[in-house]
Amino acid sequence: MSNPVKTMTVAASIAAALTAHATTAEAQAKEKCYGVSLAGENDCAAGPGTTCAGTSTVDYQGNAWTLVDAGTCTDMTLPAAADGTARHGSLEPLDRDLPSA
Repeated sequence: MSNPVKTMTVAASIAAALTAHATTAEAQAKEKCYGVSLAGENDCAAGPGTTCAGTSTVDYQGNAWTLVDAGTCTDMTLPAAADGTARHGSLEPLDRDLPSA
């Protein structure tokens, strides 16, 4: 193999490794945030009565989660509940805004 070909091969390998590392770091910089997604826009595992991604049936459903940037979940600005109670995201499932049985 000639030197230019070896150089290109090494450069391509390094670029692939850096891309993989950046993708892994980006994935690690996310966290599950409960109670912040709109109906049908949750990520997987939406809680009882739902099966997976996109199956939440209530806006801000407390047991449905969405991946958000790490450290932003509990600081998200959400509309107040119908009774005026403030809503916040949570790192744990919530008992609010659950679908009617």
